Amino acid sequence: MKLLIVEDDRDLLKSMLLYFNESGYNCENAKSIQEVNDRISDHQYDCVVLDLSLPDGNSLSTISNIKNRQAECGIIIVSANSNLDDKILGLDLGADDYLTKPFHLSELNARIKSIIRRKKQAGSSIIQFNEISINTDAKEVKIADQIVKLTKKEYDLLLYFIYNKNKVITKTSISEHLWGDFMDFSDSADSVYSHLKNLKKKLAQAGSEDYIESLYGVGYILKDK
Repeated sequence: MKLLIVEDDRDLLKSMLLYFNESGYNCENAKSIQEVNDRISDHQYDCVVLDLSLPDGNSLSTISNIKNRQAECGIIIVSANSNLDDKILGLDLGADDYLTKPFHLSELNARIKSIIRRKKQAGSSIIQFNEISINTDAKEVKIADQIVKLTKKEYDLLLYFIYNKNKVITKTSISEHLWGDFMDFSDSADSVYSHLKNLKKKLAQAGSEDYIESLYGVGYILKDK
């Protein structure tokens, strides 16, 4: 899962990045409205955690831009301001939730999971793709009741393909999803190939059909045969 954390409080941002990276998310961050708009234009996210007060203005102004560019992306507003009018306006503009500071990171995590589950999994923690079953709460993959042991990157890659089934996905998009801001530090093309090769091998050994096709010079596609 890929998060964009928008927060200009350096200490809080550091804590959030540490917590959510350790919780298995791929996190990127922004500290201003301009940075949010730039990132939303270039990257895809599962959820944006949006601080209300930023150095260049009130972030309510960017909610519509996020929704227009990424309809499937969840938005949680976090703010030290408990003003009811701001909360109502934020939700009316398209935010999915509103959390008042201070808050426990575990509560924020629960709300993020709930939003992603509601948007992409019809409220269930189980994703079923033909014979492949994924429990997103337990981060567990099964084929015919047999657990398939995947690395974090292989798991993220499988989930990314299933969320984007029947869509062409470029190697660059995969790299950005798996490594985010750190993609430049990996040999991304070789790494994508290596992770994908290992994923397909493990799925095949567990009895799954091969649904992921390579499109030469373009990328890959997972076809629901």
